[in-house]
Amino acid sequence: MLKILPIAFAIIAISLSTYGLITRDYQLNFLMIFFLGLSMLTLGIREFQSKRKAYGLFLIGVFFFSTYASIQSFIWR
Repeated sequence: MLKILPIAFAIIAISLSTYGLITRDYQLNFLMIFFLGLSMLTLGIREFQSKRKAYGLFLIGVFFFSTYASIQSFIWR
């Protein structure tokens, strides 16, 4: 399950970024950042399970920052 989710979240994020680049409509960037953050969260959980805590903490920190940036972008647009 934790092998499929990061790939699915990354595909969604790449699709949203490709859509934004092709149409020059950047209103969905907050969703792209959010799905990249979810991908980082699942990777961080997987790193914790494989006993690499420093890298897992870093990835979970990236998740929190990207979620904050995504919510901030959604509120202030």
